[in-house]
Amino acid sequence: MAQLIDGKAVANALDEKTKAQVDEMIEAGMVRPGLTVILVGEDGASQVYVRRKIKACQKVGISSSEHRLPADTSQADLLALIEKLNNDPTVHGILCQVPLPAHIDTRLVLRSISPDKDVDGFHPVNVGRLSTGTGGIVPCTPLGVMILLQSVIDDFKGKDAVVIGKSNIVGKPVANLLLDAECTVTVTHIYTQGLPDICRKADIIVAAAGAPRLVKGDWVKPGAVIIDVGITRVLDEATGKEQLLGDVDFDNCQHAGAITPVPGGVGPMTIACLMANTVQAAKALQARPATADDLYEDAPDRSMFA
Repeated sequence: MAQLIDGKAVANALDEKTKAQVDEMIEAGMVRPGLTVILVGEDGASQVYVRRKIKACQKVGISSSEHRLPADTSQADLLALIEKLNNDPTVHGILCQVPLPAHIDTRLVLRSISPDKDVDGFHPVNVGRLSTGTGGIVPCTPLGVMILLQSVIDDFKGKDAVVIGKSNIVGKPVANLLLDAECTVTVTHIYTQGLPDICRKADIIVAAAGAPRLVKGDWVKPGAVIIDVGITRVLDEATGKEQLLGDVDFDNCQHAGAITPVPGGVGPMTIACLMANTVQAAKALQARPATADDLYEDAPDRSMFA
């Protein structure tokens, strides 16, 4: 029976470390870390996500604020708001909830957020810093994947890791983080030829393809560690109810060494890492405000995530 990697428990532990860091900052006379969330329009799912993020801020002691804008907000007005927040010393993290209305260029908006306040880690500058091993803010879900792996793996050196999925949000950054940890990494996707055989050699499998139950039991060697990032809503024909499925055939992969469930695995880690990123950004911005362009010149100390 595989060890269950409890994402909720690991996320709660990270939240405790984040709250302790916030308390230390306040005691040292620093400004309380601040996260601002921008929501354009009335998308129901986005509103739920924003509420969760604001609630998470309250849990760890981060100051939070919201800017709720009508769906017909112009791109120019949105960019002006972001520029104002970029220059606000009380705001250390800026998050613009997507999707945005069709008339707004999402990539342009995300690039307009200061890299040093881009707590989602999506800005090209942070992507470049990660890929070159020179620091930067790490995207929340990939960071969460690594923390979950660290909870069950002591030494990554030389381990054979397979990443299924090549997205800019998860697959590519996870691969870079595994390389930094001295793994031998193979990046694959749903069109990779011989994918089952590639997976059978892996010590670590990170499944992030968005393909329900793609990874079968006979793809997994005994003792491998599996992180299931995928989550797809499907209709259960037997019950007529919607269910959430991961990219891994969970029930038939119990010979693995450890595995994350869906839900309750990677999901809770994403918001916990957003909080941790906000605190790290706040500490960096307040430590060296005169050299904001070089805040992440060196790889940051991520010992708090271990």
